[in-house]
Amino acid sequence: MVDFRSTDLIMEEHELKKYLQEYKNGDKPWDVENHARLVTSMIHFIGSTDSELRDKLIYSTFCQLAIDNQLGHDLLNDLLDYSLSDDMLFKGIGENGTDTVFTRAFSSLVIAVILYKDNEDDFLPRDVVYKTKDLLINYINSENDLRGFVPVKGWAHSIAHVADAFDELILNKKMEQKDYLDMLPPLWEKVLVSDSVYVHAEDERMIAPILAMLEKGLDLVEIEHLLKGLPSELKRRKEQVEEENYWFLEANCKTFLKSFYVKISSREELISLRRDIELCLSEL
Repeated sequence: MVDFRSTDLIMEEHELKKYLQEYKNGDKPWDVENHARLVTSMIHFIGSTDSELRDKLIYSTFCQLAIDNQLGHDLLNDLLDYSLSDDMLFKGIGENGTDTVFTRAFSSLVIAVILYKDNEDDFLPRDVVYKTKDLLINYINSENDLRGFVPVKGWAHSIAHVADAFDELILNKKMEQKDYLDMLPPLWEKVLVSDSVYVHAEDERMIAPILAMLEKGLDLVEIEHLLKGLPSELKRRKEQVEEENYWFLEANCKTFLKSFYVKISSREELISLRRDIELCLSEL
């Protein structure tokens, strides 16, 4: 078992970056003898404010190692458990505008990668997958930092990233159709935000898991019910927020609905849903 909380094996940040640059460029092979040290160092710096290290090196290397089956199932299980912890997915939860968002957001992506591998190899116990579901729901409900691209520091994109994790979770064979009813409301609620306007394609990323639910058997009525209730929900919220914040809310809803409409425009089996979206937009 790898103790990701231990700092005994951690490389210096500049040392890790240099090694990963050389590995990515093909100048060095993966150091199998120091595998545990490298992986532990990568997860330790997953929330670095250095966007090249965080995104282009650490995250992309995790993806490549997973695809190449260089991360064993036991290691991935340990990594998932740590990624769901207060040190990772919930680090600084509730904060807004601070650097802890990078740790939370990229923990979501690590979780998505592990779920992707489980969808291929089926190694995670059922109770672990359900724990992941519950904690992802808790996380998306609690995330307040909705920034997409942050100047100098690069992508945070917390909502887009957790939507990716939900997408992989929905595809998991251990999930049942009834579980989608737990996941749909928190995803939908994150559309209805009034603190800021999504400007980095968060709407498209949130649509992906919703469409995955429909493809896996979610009753269309569940989405239709949400759409039909949206105009009255916006009217209710208009009385609760400042005027500028209401326009943020309306902009987010309209962008989401338009993207949703485009995504299903060629799906004949969803023609009734397109009509509901049209009607909803006309009432906003």
